[in-house]
Amino acid sequence: MIIRLPWPDRRLSPNGRAHWRSVAPIKAKAKRDACYLTYDAMPAGLREVRQLFAGDGPIRYAVTFYPPDKRLRDDDNMIGSFKAARDGIAEALAVNDRRFKPEYSFGEPCKPGYVEVCITPAKVALAERPSDA
Repeated sequence: MIIRLPWPDRRLSPNGRAHWRSVAPIKAKAKRDACYLTYDAMPAGLREVRQLFAGDGPIRYAVTFYPPDKRLRDDDNMIGSFKAARDGIAEALAVNDRRFKPEYSFGEPCKPGYVEVCITPAKVALAERPSDA
């Protein structure tokens, strides 16, 4: 499942240092948008997809940041900016986000910038492995 999210608002950066009251609605919007975009990316019905993520095992996924310009960005700040979206994805999948085991990378700059999240449920990944026979 591939989820394409908008580029995070600059005020979500840990270096943004904006007042919490002004950042709260921006975080809420980022979380809500990620939740709805996750629903849109689901290849099957909500119940079927949530069953694929049921359990306690780790959920591995890859996050690729495609920045809107060529400025260099710190990976730790991008991960912090992505936190609200991560919570929205977890909410849509009905899982605790502590199960997430992400890999982060940067792609080539493109306008207007976006974040791509590729998630493969553990149950699907195990089913796709070739047998040892």
